[in-house]
Amino acid sequence: MKPSLVRFLAALQKLLPGEITFAPAVLRQYAGDKWFATHSPEAVARPRSTQSVATILRFAHRHRIPVTARGAGHGYVGGCVPLRGGIVLSLERMNRILEINAGDFVVVTQPGVITATLQSAVERQNLFYPPDPASRSESFIGGNLATNAGGPRCLKYGVTRDYVLGLEVVLADGTIVRLGSRTHKNKTGFDLHRLFVGSEGLLGVVTEATLKLLPRPPYRANLAIGFSTMRAAIRSLHAILGAGFLPAALELADAFTLAAAYRRTKSERLRGCRAHLIVELDGQRRSVQSEIRTLQRIVRVQKPLFIETGLGDQQCEAVWKIRREFSYSLRDTGLTKLNQDIVVPRSRLAELFTFAARLQKKHQLQFACFGHAGDGNIHTNVMVDFTQPGAHRRSTAALDELFRQVLAWGGAITGEHGIGIAKKRWWPLAVSPPARKLHRIVKHALDPKGILNPGKFV
Repeated sequence: MKPSLVRFLAALQKLLPGEITFAPAVLRQYAGDKWFATHSPEAVARPRSTQSVATILRFAHRHRIPVTARGAGHGYVGGCVPLRGGIVLSLERMNRILEINAGDFVVVTQPGVITATLQSAVERQNLFYPPDPASRSESFIGGNLATNAGGPRCLKYGVTRDYVLGLEVVLADGTIVRLGSRTHKNKTGFDLHRLFVGSEGLLGVVTEATLKLLPRPPYRANLAIGFSTMRAAIRSLHAILGAGFLPAALELADAFTLAAAYRRTKSERLRGCRAHLIVELDGQRRSVQSEIRTLQRIVRVQKPLFIETGLGDQQCEAVWKIRREFSYSLRDTGLTKLNQDIVVPRSRLAELFTFAARLQKKHQLQFACFGHAGDGNIHTNVMVDFTQPGAHRRSTAALDELFRQVLAWGGAITGEHGIGIAKKRWWPLAVSPPARKLHRIVKHALDPKGILNPGKFV
C-alpha cells in the first residue's frame, strides 16, 4: 500500500471508528464474488448509516480513492471485484426493513436485507414482492438493485426495476439525494431513481429503497412436464402462451442438466428425460385449478413422458426444490461452469438449443442450458475442463460465436447478471459506439473523478 494511501485511510478510520478495517483476512474475504477474479482492496468499510456512507464517499472523492460497493457477493460476473484496490464498501450492516405499509403497498428497506427475508416479512402481511433471483436466500436487496435482478417470476411480474418507487442514493462526492417517491405513479421530472437500478455500482451507492408491493396471490399450482425431445417442450411452451395464458413462470431445462440433476437428487422422473418444462400459475384457487386442467390438455398434445401436478404451496415448492438444484448439479460434474445469462427473442428458443449443440460439437465442449424460457432468458452454461490443453482458447471461441449469434437474433448478452468483468470483452460488440459514449457521459456527470467501481465496462 502506498504510504500516502495508508495515511488517508488511517484518517478515515479515525472519522468512523469500528467501520473501517485493514485486517488481511477481511481484505481477502471481500476481494471477489462468485466469478473467478479477485483483487484485494486496501480497506473494507462496513458503515452503519447513510451518513457514514456519505462520509466515506466524500473522503474518497477528495483524495481520489477507488470505492467498490458490495452486497452479499453472490454475483456471477465479478461486478464487485475491487480491480483498482482502494475501499470495498459493504452494505451488510445496513440490514433493516424500515417499514411495511399494507395501506400504501410499499416496503422501505435498507440495502443489506436478504431478499428472501424481505419476501417472508411482507408475505406475513398478505403482501407480495415478486422478484425471485435464484440466490434470494443469500443475496441482498442492494445487489438485486445493482444488477436489476430477475428470476422465474419475471415472465408475469417483471424484474427488480419494475418495483422500485424511490431510492436514497449517495453520489460519488458524498451528496445524498432522494429520488422518486412512495406513490405508485409519479411523473415529476426524469425517472432518475431507475437510472441507478442495474448500474452495477458505477453511478452511486443505494442506501434505502422504497419498493412496490402487490396483494399476495392466495393460491398457486404448477405442472412439471418431461419430454423426449426439446422441440416438443418448446412447442408446448408456445402453445401455452398462444392459448392466452400468462404463467407466473415457464422454466425449461435440457438433457445434460437433467442428467446431472438426476445424479444429485435421485428424482426418478428425471431419469431418461430429454427436456423438462415447469409451468406455474397463481391467483384465485378455483380459477387456478380450472386453468391448470386446461394446461394439462394443451400439453398432452405433445405426448410428454409425464405430467406431474403440484397444487398449493407445499406441492409447488417440491417442484422448485429440484429446479433450484440444477446449478449445484452442474458443479457436481467437476467441470467449470461458465454461466451465461443470454436472452433471445422467444421465437428463437429452438434455434438457440440447436446452435448450442453445434457449438458443443465444434469446440468439443459440453453445453448445459436451462432457465427462464418464458422470457427467452436461457442460462447457457459452457462446461469446461481447464486441465485439458486448449480448453481456455476453445471456450473463449465458443463464447465469441454464442454472443455474436445471440446479438444477430436481436438478443442480449446478459439478462440478469450484468457486464462486470466477465462480459467486458463483449461490451463493444453488444452496444453501439454512440450508446457507449452516452454511458460515458452519464458516468462522468455523476462520478467525474471515476472513483466508483473503476475498471469495469464504463
